[in-house]
Amino acid sequence: MKIGLITAMESEYKRFIPLQKESSLKDKTIVLHQCGIGKVNAAMNAFDFIVKQHPDIVISTGVAGGCSDELNITDTVFAQSVCYHDVWCGQPNALGQIQGMPDKYCAPKEVLNKIKAENFPNVHFGLTVSGDWFVDSADKMREIKKSFPDAMAVDMESAAIAQVCYTMNVPFVSLRVISDIPLKENNYQQYKDFWNVIADNSFDTAKKVILSL
Repeated sequence: MKIGLITAMESEYKRFIPLQKESSLKDKTIVLHQCGIGKVNAAMNAFDFIVKQHPDIVISTGVAGGCSDELNITDTVFAQSVCYHDVWCGQPNALGQIQGMPDKYCAPKEVLNKIKAENFPNVHFGLTVSGDWFVDSADKMREIKKSFPDAMAVDMESAAIAQVCYTMNVPFVSLRVISDIPLKENNYQQYKDFWNVIADNSFDTAKKVILSL
């Protein structure tokens, strides 16, 4: 199996580099790509990545903001589905749906069931929403949560990569480490502390999930 990992930032990218030389890969090959921040960067680079690398599955990985009381910083969210939080194409489309596309992009059931069966600690399953907005305030997160009450995580790339994968018939999942929780106090300090203090160890669970595919 050829697993394609797409990260947005260099700080995320470098933490997944060791996976490419992991001794337990066996019949797996890991290819890694940094796409840049935001939906346009994510879509352009995902298309180019798929055309050149032909992965069997694409994973949008890195960090995300948490938008659920169930979460703690360093937890991992495996998206059962993803959609945009900043798209509206009018009726009869759902909020977050690009006209002519699904209302949500769902993870392959066989992959989802396999990860659930592993019972990884601190891995949560649910909806991840994406948009061109770095959510650094409780007010903005409450606004998103009002429209998407089931959302677990918010990022800026997963839905765009999912749309490209859907059009190119490549299985897709989003796997994100929670770096901050805007609904809690001192959110920006949380985000800075994550990268300064606990980022390295917090990616371990995400790596284990990827290796279990």
